[in-house]
Amino acid sequence: QVQLVESGGGLVQAGGSLRLSCAASGRPFSTDAMGWFRRAPGKEREFVATIRWDGRDTYYADSVKGRFTISRDNAKNTVFLQMNSLKPEDTAVYYCASSRTSIVRFSTVDYWGQGTQVTVSS
Repeated sequence: QVQLVESGGGLVQAGGSLRLSCAASGRPFSTDAMGWFRRAPGKEREFVATIRWDGRDTYYADSVKGRFTISRDNAKNTVFLQMNSLKPEDTAVYYCASSRTSIVRFSTVDYWGQGTQVTVSS
């Protein structure tokens, strides 16, 4: 059974940091692109960041560029999202996703995690 399990969410003050993790299991993910998406209250799910299978290329939404960093450890089938300088508008449920293409897009997601809540207080 394929699973993506996120962890690391929580409550943090504006300006603070959190590190999300996503552990993949059930099949090898070392050749999959991995990504993060989020859904804020009352909004549609949106792209946050994606990383190529070998970690050589990363892409970010403009809203998080320079503050968030995506990385991966293929030996542990885990992808990370380091979030710094958090803002109240970063409050959302964050979802991990995988894709058997070069990068993750909405249209190419094969698997989704269940999500982890991030709340940033002002």
